[in-house]
Amino acid sequence: MGGSNFGIDPSTMKMVAQQIKELKEAGVEVAIVVGGGNIWRGADAEAGGMDRASADYAGMLATVINALVLQDALEREGIVSRTQTAIPIQSVAEPYIRRRAIRHLEKGRVVIFAAGTGNPYMTTDTAAALRAIEIKAEVLLMAKNKVDGVYSADPSKNPKAKKFDHLSHRQALNMGLEVMDATAFALCLENNLPIVVFDLQAPRSIQRAVAKEPIGTLVSSEG
Repeated sequence: MGGSNFGIDPSTMKMVAQQIKELKEAGVEVAIVVGGGNIWRGADAEAGGMDRASADYAGMLATVINALVLQDALEREGIVSRTQTAIPIQSVAEPYIRRRAIRHLEKGRVVIFAAGTGNPYMTTDTAAALRAIEIKAEVLLMAKNKVDGVYSADPSKNPKAKKFDHLSHRQALNMGLEVMDATAFALCLENNLPIVVFDLQAPRSIQRAVAKEPIGTLVSSEG
């Protein structure tokens, strides 16, 4: 959304695409899970009386829109990419097939995963954790909008909230910190998948996270 309240900001999309281009030029394999909150928020629709499952399916379709726009932005930067969807929409994207996704990565393509897990009641966090584990990713990067890490409390409400640079999965769980939703976090914990939570809007944020530079919060098995 950039600085807007809705929709897709071209300059933000270009910034993301250019950062991913730098990663590809450095030889990093990149897979991306996109959300859809800039277009549709299922929780808000449910609060307005809409059936939860229907609201979630609408949200999955919103992620497909974002995936196609991101794919176009990447290809305008010269990066070959493929979009795979958990809900079959064969006119615009491939169906999600794990082995095919891994093969795309091996061939140097960026893979964009859309439509979450394909199931209602599952968040984009869960989709990101699941796909990362399935493709044997080394790290899950959680790019947030104006949230620069994990805090002991909500920093917008508590000025004394402490930001953590490093945490173990167990520490985050024991302290009840909201790194991601419970299902997603359980997957990361069980599979020892490191998580880096950082602000996407920070300068060169994605490159810095990949290069293990100090940015955001690292949650790992070691802490």
